[in-house]
Amino acid sequence: MSMLSFEKKYRVRGGTFIGGDLFDFWVGPFYVGFFGVTTIFFATVGTLLIVYGASLGDTWNVWRINIAPPAISYGLAFAPLKAGGLWQLITICATGAFVSWAIRQAEIARKLGMGYHVPVVFSFAILAYVTLVIFRPLLMGAWGYGFPYGILSHLDWVSNTGYQFLHFHYNPAHMLAVTFFFTTCFALALHGGLVLSATSVPDGEKVKTPEYEDTYFRDIIGYSIGTLGIHRLGMFLAINAAFWSAVCIIISGPFWTRGWPEWWTWWLELPVWG
Repeated sequence: MSMLSFEKKYRVRGGTFIGGDLFDFWVGPFYVGFFGVTTIFFATVGTLLIVYGASLGDTWNVWRINIAPPAISYGLAFAPLKAGGLWQLITICATGAFVSWAIRQAEIARKLGMGYHVPVVFSFAILAYVTLVIFRPLLMGAWGYGFPYGILSHLDWVSNTGYQFLHFHYNPAHMLAVTFFFTTCFALALHGGLVLSATSVPDGEKVKTPEYEDTYFRDIIGYSIGTLGIHRLGMFLAINAAFWSAVCIIISGPFWTRGWPEWWTWWLELPVWG
């Protein structure tokens, strides 16, 4: 069934946080709201600033465009526009757009009388971003510790940051984050594969119901988490992936400055080895 056939049922008035009825309207199938307006504003300004920053560089190759943060020597001060100030403004716009989008999601949930699961989970993704470009630089004492905006330059930053700690994969929080990321992909791949196999049936056969899905997993692994449970599990795994990724970088530098392999010396000193 097309979404448009029952969309009007969900166009509930009220439930806005700011602006009352002034921004309580829709554009096609999209709810706007006050925070929809701020999202559009920040996203538009930020995108234009990125294009402007690219025009200041020596290439239009999308892989090599780079907008770097200020030099470490600027500390936490505002830098000149062409010496990192552009990066600071883009960071402000990006943070404003992400936070506005999360509040808009909360506003929609409030209008529909549903839980705030979606904006809460999205907030963990925002946490991972602001940890990299705001919280960690603040703790390190300079905006220059943030990552640059650019595809290859960002990958270089990740690589260089890892080498600063000799072997970043020895970071225990990084281990947890990667484990949760992979487990999230695995769990949702199983879920998606099961749904597709249940709904993509040969001509003439009825689409299988959730009871068939539950039976399949009970036969294969002895347990089925259920249709609601798999989404709760996916939310739990995704939240942990984002949370531990933020932890792994926030402790690298502000709280641990040596190589991460050295952190594991406590393991070798356990009395059990004596």
